[in-house]
Amino acid sequence: MCGFQRARSDDQREQRRRAVLDTAREMLATMPVAEISLNELSRRVGLAKSNVLRYFESREAVLLELQDQAWSEWLDALAAELPDAVDAAAPVATRTEALAAALTASLGARPMLCELISTTAAVLERNVSPEVAARYKRRALVHVERLAGLLRVVVPELDAWSAGRLAAATALCTGALWTHACPSDALLAVYAQQPDLAVLRVHFPDALREMIATLVAGLLARGGVKDGRGSP
Repeated sequence: MCGFQRARSDDQREQRRRAVLDTAREMLATMPVAEISLNELSRRVGLAKSNVLRYFESREAVLLELQDQAWSEWLDALAAELPDAVDAAAPVATRTEALAAALTASLGARPMLCELISTTAAVLERNVSPEVAARYKRRALVHVERLAGLLRVVVPELDAWSAGRLAAATALCTGALWTHACPSDALLAVYAQQPDLAVLRVHFPDALREMIATLVAGLLARGGVKDGRGSP
């Protein structure tokens, strides 16, 4: 994309913002966050870096906004997926396993979201202003609360606190496991050459499904926990 004229209206400014976000999305389809630079992003958008910075204060701010969009898109899809994936009439143990499988499949189909979640704390939150950080965190709270509501629809045995903890833990587990499930070329070579070490390689779908199922079972077993201190 190139040949942009100076933005003189709100519509034109919004067009520039969308172009930056769309280009970042395209880049994330073929490369990890670590390889995306503001210089390359600006070049692909067709704007000078200083112009990109008129709309986003940093590369990280671009990616945080893209993550916010990706969360919204995922939750919209998940709201449609869960009723078909989890039989509401099944025993709670069966629904727990079905929920874990559905969340894992849905997240696994969205590598961009998983990649962004995996880099949030260590990268994306490190080069933004307090204003951008606060705005992102408020949006994150909205997403976690919405996810918790979706979880309670299919496993109503979870109280509100437990569903919220499960929603937050799902994001944390996704980020941690995605990082370990995408090893470096050096580690891939080691695993190929030394099969005894390949047992250390994390398989994202299996590991996430097991973690979510274990978390649900544990929260249900605690039954009636209402606060973060373990008291009923």
